[in-house]
Amino acid sequence: MEFEKILETIQMIKDQNLDVRTITMGISLLDCVDSDSNKACQKIYTKITTKAKDLVKVAEQIEMEYGIPIINKRITVTPISLVAADSEAKDYIKYAKTLDRAAQDLGVDFIGGFSALVQKGMTKADERLIASLPEVLTQTKLVCGSVNVGSSKSGINMDAVRQMGEVITEAAKIDYRANTKLVVFCNAVEDNPFMAGGFHGVSEPDVVLNVGVSGPGVVKVALEKVKGRPLDEVAETIKKTAFKVTRMGQLVGTIASERLNVPFGIVDLSLAPTPAVGDSVAQILEEIGVEQVGAYGTTAALALLNDAVKKGGIMACSHVGGLSGAFIPVSEDAGMIAAVKEKTLSLAKLEAMTAVCSVGLDMIAVPGDIPATTVSGMIADEAAIGMINNKTTAVRILPVPGKKVGEEVEFGGLLGYAPLMDYVRADSRKLIERGGSIPAPIHSFKN
Repeated sequence: MEFEKILETIQMIKDQNLDVRTITMGISLLDCVDSDSNKACQKIYTKITTKAKDLVKVAEQIEMEYGIPIINKRITVTPISLVAADSEAKDYIKYAKTLDRAAQDLGVDFIGGFSALVQKGMTKADERLIASLPEVLTQTKLVCGSVNVGSSKSGINMDAVRQMGEVITEAAKIDYRANTKLVVFCNAVEDNPFMAGGFHGVSEPDVVLNVGVSGPGVVKVALEKVKGRPLDEVAETIKKTAFKVTRMGQLVGTIASERLNVPFGIVDLSLAPTPAVGDSVAQILEEIGVEQVGAYGTTAALALLNDAVKKGGIMACSHVGGLSGAFIPVSEDAGMIAAVKEKTLSLAKLEAMTAVCSVGLDMIAVPGDIPATTVSGMIADEAAIGMINNKTTAVRILPVPGKKVGEEVEFGGLLGYAPLMDYVRADSRKLIERGGSIPAPIHSFKN
């Protein structure tokens, strides 16, 4: 029986794109605060390069010893708006460049945490960080940013929503790829190992190791064995498969944390697709029964998938966290790309799907002439879905100057490519320019 399980795992890795998508070390920078920004940056660089000096080496050792692909090695840090708040710096470019230099020197893939949490209001530090985002995203290679504009407890900060629409459109004019490194959240989580939205929450340990696993191809192959069976059997099959995938992530995380001598945090069992053939969440939904993603029934199939993945993961590991579910990025999923090209998948349908999956409108390319207030309207809608449903939602919209609807744009690597999607041209300006906040829903009062 054990031999059969070993063979099954080998098959998953070899033919079904099973991998550990990321090992992410979270590092607190709260002890690096200094009123002198130069001293603060030196402390930040020293702490990151000291704590994570063996991260890449240990991950590569585990890959070799166990034959499990570990695709990304990443770092998250305390939101920089908190770390830089005491300094005299008028903008936080030097903080971002310090993070970038540390990440490049360590050989990691990304570093997340150029972030601000502004769901209820903004400090001067938050304002400075948000204002510096276009420059940071275009002048650094590995730094990822995020801004949390809403929560179920606090409501939605519509002033921040307006500013983020402006940030996204401004950054796109400098470099259309810049916004691949920026996520706007509602209900952001503190232990997310996935980029671009990862940061190290203030309630986390000084250093912690989180693991993100992924196996859309494994789930699809498992479902091929229950063709035509009732949906409760489909859900059970997904649960059992998610259980196996999560156990692999827990194994890798446990070994890595022991070798790095840092606490093991969580396994995030999100199904994160890639442009590779057979590594698509969209194709899982089609295996469940919709002819193509976007057809009626897609949202129901996605709800089933997301819930079954969570149930299977929680059975496998007592430390499940992060986002954990199914991601639906357009440019990173071959099935999503195909559905957009065939015009079965629209922004309106994607928005409906975000109500039942992990995260939200993700890696969606649109024409570069999109108004900032329209982008803000998209953010507001997603934040409202997250706030009302007490779940994490997010937006990663990618305006591409000089391109029209239907044309394609390349982002490279795991970020893939995407056909530009059309958006509703009716104006959101009057709503967005009101500013203020949308109050928290009545069901948030649970003290």
